[in-house]
Amino acid sequence: MFTKIYNGIADTEAVYITVFTEAHILMTRLADISVLFFFSKIKRKKKNDKEEEEAHKERLMCRFVLDGMKRKIGESVAVDEDILIIKSGSKYLGVPLKHIEESGKTLLVKGLVDRGKAEEIGEKWRKESLNEIDHTVEVKDGF
Repeated sequence: MFTKIYNGIADTEAVYITVFTEAHILMTRLADISVLFFFSKIKRKKKNDKEEEEAHKERLMCRFVLDGMKRKIGESVAVDEDILIIKSGSKYLGVPLKHIEESGKTLLVKGLVDRGKAEEIGEKWRKESLNEIDHTVEVKDGF
């Protein structure tokens, strides 16, 4: 009779240990899955932020840029990081995006902008980004 009681207790303990072990494994797997979802959500958010930023930059290009007095400065031709590049006559101007405001189909430069510094930034961008054609070199066979 004692062996029956002992075996019953041992069987019950084995069941408890098995259930506890399975529950622990299940909780560990759920924690791993939740961590994966958390990081994938962050990755999706970063991707969406990048897409939004690119779309915003695209909206700023090929628009007339006006100063505070509504006089035409030029046309936006590029966005270089946080600088809007404006073609003004034969010069390029670089204006920080924080000074740019959208106004319908045009862009407004708000606040005071140092024209000399803007020309310097624009010229630096032109030298780095544009490959100008040297017309003094003779081309043979179209190449």
